[in-house]
Amino acid sequence: MLDHSFMELNNDEIRRYSRHLILPEVGLSGQKKIKGTSVLCIGAGGLGSPIAMYLAAAGIGKIGIVDFDTVDYSNLQRQILHTDADVGRSKAESAKETIHGINPNCEVVIHNTRISSENALDIIRPYDIVVDGTDNFPTRYLTNDACVILKKPNVYGSIFRFEGQASVFAPHLGGPCYRCLYPEPPPPGMVPSCAEGGVLGVLPGIIGCIQATEILKLAIGKGNHLTGRLLLFNALDMKFRELKLRRDPQCPVCGDHPTITELIDYEQFCGIVPEPENTGNPDEVTVQDMKKALDNPALGIKVVDVREPDEYEIAKVAGVPLLPLSELPSRFTELDPNTQYYLHCKAGVRSLKALNFLRQQGFKYVKSVKGGISAWSDEIDRNVPRY
Repeated sequence: MLDHSFMELNNDEIRRYSRHLILPEVGLSGQKKIKGTSVLCIGAGGLGSPIAMYLAAAGIGKIGIVDFDTVDYSNLQRQILHTDADVGRSKAESAKETIHGINPNCEVVIHNTRISSENALDIIRPYDIVVDGTDNFPTRYLTNDACVILKKPNVYGSIFRFEGQASVFAPHLGGPCYRCLYPEPPPPGMVPSCAEGGVLGVLPGIIGCIQATEILKLAIGKGNHLTGRLLLFNALDMKFRELKLRRDPQCPVCGDHPTITELIDYEQFCGIVPEPENTGNPDEVTVQDMKKALDNPALGIKVVDVREPDEYEIAKVAGVPLLPLSELPSRFTELDPNTQYYLHCKAGVRSLKALNFLRQQGFKYVKSVKGGISAWSDEIDRNVPRY
């Protein structure tokens, strides 16, 4: 970390940060360091919201926001940077406005773009600390590798359902990197996204505040940070656990003999293969095909919903029975292997899993409905709630 103690505070800032200044561990010199620190926040969503807001309030001098997405109604349950009036707006622009409302002294630089192997080093290089508020594996590995190459602390957090975790990955400070903990990504689709599995709205607030705390400690150079430790939190049990982490000498990025010395194709590394343009998946049908099957029983095509019962209560398509994916291994014999089935879920991920399982059981006539009930709501019947 650079020493930014030469920064000065004006009278308004002294009044604003007075509760910091009277802490012996912070004081005037510590607050100057906070002001002189720049932080790049990758993601302005659930984790990025509390991180950016508390860092701005604490007096971080420069915050970069990387996010190319727009605000959706489903974000508002947890992404407190944004309000109802921001729906449809750029998340980066919305975040900048909120941060300036909290602290006009904070410089906000927005990067309204997708971070990639081509631009990551240029985006990250000017900042002192990087904080990972992402929700996908390619970006996590990309962020990790770029931070190792540039010797930047990577303040990590992740959330899912009722559980979260946090750490600080900084091999240049003697700790491990993200690849030391997770050398390989899980197979595509193995770990559901928050959109598929859900997340308790306050959970990113808790994990994000932990990440913000680590950043401030790094900025002032005080306290024991989470380098070499993984903090695990379970909101349902209200319990914290801690695991010790060690740098892997064989790590391909931060090990003794690194084999990855430049950024790679992280979509490919995580097994995500883009569909060729203008060609569809032969195992998929559209919601229009699903509607034809429901409107014309003589076609002999049956539609099955493979979501979970709680989701079925929220939104359902009339006439479509429920057979949850979680129960499919014990209940697939209720289906006729000689009948053609269209399987649908929320967005088309779980229905493809159900399709693959049924194929293994000898079912030949199964298709997955692309986009699931979300596409049905958008394209067929807007009276069906979108969640």
